[in-house]
Amino acid sequence: MRQAGAVSPGNVPVCYYGPGGRVPASLERRVRAAEVLLRCAACGLAVLAAALLGADRQTRVFFSIEKVARYTDMQSLVILVIANGVAACYSLIQCARCLVSIVRGGVLPLSRPLAWAIFSCDQVMAYIVISAVAAAMEAALIGKYGQPEFQWMKTCHLYKRFCAQAGGGVACAIAASANMVGVALLSAFNLFRLYGGGKAGATSGK
Repeated sequence: MRQAGAVSPGNVPVCYYGPGGRVPASLERRVRAAEVLLRCAACGLAVLAAALLGADRQTRVFFSIEKVARYTDMQSLVILVIANGVAACYSLIQCARCLVSIVRGGVLPLSRPLAWAIFSCDQVMAYIVISAVAAAMEAALIGKYGQPEFQWMKTCHLYKRFCAQAGGGVACAIAASANMVGVALLSAFNLFRLYGGGKAGATSGK
């Protein structure tokens, strides 16, 4: 367990993680700050992306027939909205966990099972958001440029405002996915540093 105020023989403050591993306190503070920043940014960007896409609609009249373009007309955008909603909720929960850890002065995760759980969830969320973004980008490109080989017409010249707002939502989703990747890397660091103590570290996780 971490010993508050522990001092190394060289008078350098360290944070202990079981008998085997220890991390400098300055590095621990940077990791905590980076994790909170990335998770909060991912949450905000995911909410913004879902809001932009969910509220996106444009009405056009063609030969006295009214046609309304909505994000629900494209399955990839529906999936992207759902993925960003889930990512925003998950990031908010993790932000709360990080803030509680900072306020209490403790170090989370404290155990390898918890570290593995956080690492696995972060990886899954990053892959989900990236996959949804990739699918939405492909659909957006088809809407922008069409696909002449399959005789798929481009439609963005007919719904310019709809496409512009959808493009902003996809851009926010891309930024959110980049933050999720950063979070996944940090959670990997938080996990694998628990195994840095050799034999002593291995016994502490049992």
